[in-house]
Amino acid sequence: MKISIGSPLPPFRLPDQEGKMIDSTQLVGERPLVLYFYPKDDSPGCTAQACSFRDAYHDFIDAGAQVVGVSSDDSSSHKAFAEKHRLPFTLLSDQDGKLRREMGVPSDLLGLLPGRVTYVIDRHGIIRHIFKSQLNAKRHISEALAALARGT
Repeated sequence: MKISIGSPLPPFRLPDQEGKMIDSTQLVGERPLVLYFYPKDDSPGCTAQACSFRDAYHDFIDAGAQVVGVSSDDSSSHKAFAEKHRLPFTLLSDQDGKLRREMGVPSDLLGLLPGRVTYVIDRHGIIRHIFKSQLNAKRHISEALAALARGT
């Protein structure tokens, strides 16, 4: 399945940082969703990205959106990462990489590093914006906020 702007969010069920199973239907319906995929908890780029989402969290709330991060780290790693950096949003564990594959998140650096992609999804579950950049982690925040401002 090739995900592009206009595609529906594929259904999924993944554990969050508390080990609670989150179904995709819980994340769409009431408000837009900013779903961002990142390579690894506590790596320098991923920490900068997560802390930038944290620092702009009230901007996302003001825009009516929720933020959810996804990586292949397990729930306990996510819990430690979220606590260490005071992340106010949900982190989902995609340990087998199934959602990453379904969303078409590419691997970077000769396939050695999971890609960094942010999707802005409207309240109907339709992908409205996609931003890919492995090296410009902080730009994911401004891209997502701009998409939300356009009425995503």
